[in-house]
Amino acid sequence: MARFTLPRDIYHGEGALEVLKTIKGKRAMIVVGGGSMKRFGFLDKVEAYLKEAGMEVEIFEGVEPDPSVETVMKGAEAMRKFNPDWIVSIGGGSPIDAAKAMWIFYEYEDFTFEEAVVPFGLPELRKKARFIAIPSTSGTATEVTAFSVITDYKAKIKYPIADFNITPDIAIIDPELAQTMPKTLTAHTGMDALTHAIEAYTASLRSNFSDPLAIKAIQMIAANLVNSYEGDKNARNEMHEAQCLAGMAFSNALLGIVHSMAHKTGAVFDIPHGCANAIYLPYVIQYNKKEALDRYADIARALHLEGKTDEELTDALVNMINDLNTKLNIPHTLKEYGVEEEYFKKNLDYISKNAVGDACTGSNPRSIDPETMKKLFECVYYGHKVDF
Repeated sequence: MARFTLPRDIYHGEGALEVLKTIKGKRAMIVVGGGSMKRFGFLDKVEAYLKEAGMEVEIFEGVEPDPSVETVMKGAEAMRKFNPDWIVSIGGGSPIDAAKAMWIFYEYEDFTFEEAVVPFGLPELRKKARFIAIPSTSGTATEVTAFSVITDYKAKIKYPIADFNITPDIAIIDPELAQTMPKTLTAHTGMDALTHAIEAYTASLRSNFSDPLAIKAIQMIAANLVNSYEGDKNARNEMHEAQCLAGMAFSNALLGIVHSMAHKTGAVFDIPHGCANAIYLPYVIQYNKKEALDRYADIARALHLEGKTDEELTDALVNMINDLNTKLNIPHTLKEYGVEEEYFKKNLDYISKNAVGDACTGSNPRSIDPETMKKLFECVYYGHKVDF
């Protein structure tokens, strides 16, 4: 038996934020990151709409990029004092991911972080609160997923929390928020979304329910990402919906080792998540094609890429991704990104072992062990073709 889970309601299109006026409840805790949502007036709008709905509102500010375990626990404590029946998070993936994790420890004070990172092992939520997610970036799709990524800075590891319990109740996909993204963030989040969709199409839990979402997302991203990066408003709007489709797909089909590698090197090499995915994706496709050649060829056909055989079509897909990275000013190797060779070699065993142990590795179409992962990382560092 398989499962397919999405938010109860998804409100999308211009003006979607106004649905907050209709939410029924007593108290809402808003979780937000840095100053951009306040600077552009969206935080004020959310607060005003919730108050118009008759709710008392409190704001938890300052969630950092790559939110920490400490921030999560601090937010959960604030929630226990305020006792909200709605948790509303607005911003990029970081505040929404943090708010999801806060939700767990708000409802279960004695639950530990070590218990929370066990895949699909959370206790039942919604005993105290329900959750609304409002993304301002077009990549993570955490507003529709069963995942949250939290960083343990002491261990230098990003831990994905995976459980359908933390799928938001309501997602609000208002494209006005995405218009505020700077170019680099647009590039990184867009490639994150593309990686979500491609990995979802090849992951072990893919299904007839997730495949159409993944393919449609890939087509929309290929058609709109570069124009969105260049500031085209309509393309930016299309990307905001495309990344959401990708999220619906991967939340149910799961992901693969592109994300395993990104999770375990983001903190070590200080690489933004979407940028890491963009760098790793072409190499992982080369590695995975021994087990998923037909799936990659399907994607290439959906994009009308040239090739007579599945091998040629897959190579065309890799070339397309490399071309995208070039147009988006994303490096093609870890060396080009700026990771020093000595530091890379020093950490190679550590990141390889951790990447294999990541929750996303189990759903990758081709199995991998630490020694093979080391070889794959070396290809990514030096820019070598993956031929094993």
